[in-house]
This record gives sequence, structure tokens and C-alpha cells, in this order.
Amino acid sequence: MINKALNHLEELLVTFLMGAATLIIFVAVMHRYMAGVAVPGLQDWLLTLDFGWAQELCIIMFVWMAKFGAAYGVRTGIHVGVDVLINRLDDGMRRKFIVFGLLAGATFTGIVATLGAHFVWENGAHHAFFSFFGLEMGDLYEGPTTPDLEWPTWIVYSAIPLGSSLMCFRFLQVTWSFLKTGELPHHDHGHVDGLEDVVPPVDFDPLSMDDNLHPHDLVHPMVGDRRSGDDRRGEAAAGGAGDERRVGERRGNSDEGDRK
Repeated sequence: MINKALNHLEELLVTFLMGAATLIIFVAVMHRYMAGVAVPGLQDWLLTLDFGWAQELCIIMFVWMAKFGAAYGVRTGIHVGVDVLINRLDDGMRRKFIVFGLLAGATFTGIVATLGAHFVWENGAHHAFFSFFGLEMGDLYEGPTTPDLEWPTWIVYSAIPLGSSLMCFRFLQVTWSFLKTGELPHHDHGHVDGLEDVVPPVDFDPLSMDDNLHPHDLVHPMVGDRRSGDDRRGEAAAGGAGDERRVGERRGNSDEGDRK
């Protein structure tokens, strides 16, 4: 139940960040060009709007999207990997190398999450938490802010420990699943969510479809065209009769030439 909720949260966060960043960029670009058009009233109103923060916000959103999207990639198996040599090994050695690679990924992301959490804590999160709970702060460092939005940078940098921790958890999750089932997550790049996969019949030939979307040869049969034995025998008989007729015509012409 918790894992399913985490999956939905991960997908919703990545989807929201991607869609919101795209929308903000579109609005900012349209504002930039429309503000240069001399339309009375509209130009004055557009010039009063400030979109100087849009670029910085989109950069922050893309960083968060990349960190949590990487965790999503581990869970679904969409990360690119070079496994030519590993696939040539026997099952026992292949299993060991796969487990080693997954645990190495978990170790690396765990180290990044730990160091990132320490950096965020010392970069202003310590001061923010003590201030929120009314504790004695002493000479704690308040931390810098972003240039345009003036947000505390520790909030922006929190994507590193949070995203890396989730990625570490996904590596461990995939490792445990592989040890139990022997299967790795696999992503079908040709699959579209929401559409059912239609399995064509065995004798399906897209080049022989009777429509205007595929090429047709009006003289020769289509490649892969299935013909019954009776059809082939009929064609062979017709061809044999035609050959006999042509031979007879040649003989008649030859005899007529001899008489002349």
C-alpha cells in the first residue's frame, strides 16, 4: 500500500513539474514577444508584468524533475545500460554481476543522499528548523537565497538528498525483487499508456492490406501472399497450356517457312 502510494506520488510529481515548467516557459516567451508589439492598452499592460523569475523557477523545477525522474527510471528499467558482456556470461555469473551493479548503484546514491543532506542542513536548513520550532539558534548560518525568487537555497538543494534517497530505495527494491524472481524491470518504449496492445494474427501481412495506406503491385502478387495449392496448380496448368500453345505456334511458323 505504501509502495503504491509512493509510486503514484513519484509519477504525479514528475508529471506536474514537467507540465508546469513547459507552461511557464511558453507564457514567458509569449509575454516577451507580445510585449514588443505596439498594441494600445495591451502592450502597456504586458509591460507591467514581471516574468524575470520564470527562468530561475524552471531551472529549479527541471532539477527536481531530473532527480525524481531518475528514481522513476530505476523502478521502471528505462535507464540505459551496457550489458553486452554480462549477457554472454552463464546464469550464475550474470546473476552475481547484476546484483553487484544494483548494490553499487544503491551505495553510490546513498552516499550522495547522505552528503547532500549534510550540505542542505549546514546551508540554512538548520537555522530554518530551529527558527520554526522556536529553539535557541545562536550563531547558526541563515543561508543564502536565490537571486530572482529569493527562496532559501536549502529548499532548492533539498532535491539532492530527497531524490537520491528515493533512488537508493529503488535500487534496493529492484535488487530484492531480482533475488526473489530473477527478473529485472523492463520498459517497452513502444508501449503507450492507456492503449491496449493489439497482437496481430500469425498470417498477418501489412503489405497485402486492401486499403490506400499501403503499396500495391498490380501485376505481381504481394510478398508473403498466401495461395492455396489449387491456385498454384491452376496457375501451373495455365502456364503449361500457354507454353504448349507457343511451341505449337513456333512449329507452325517453321513448317510454313519450309514450304515457301
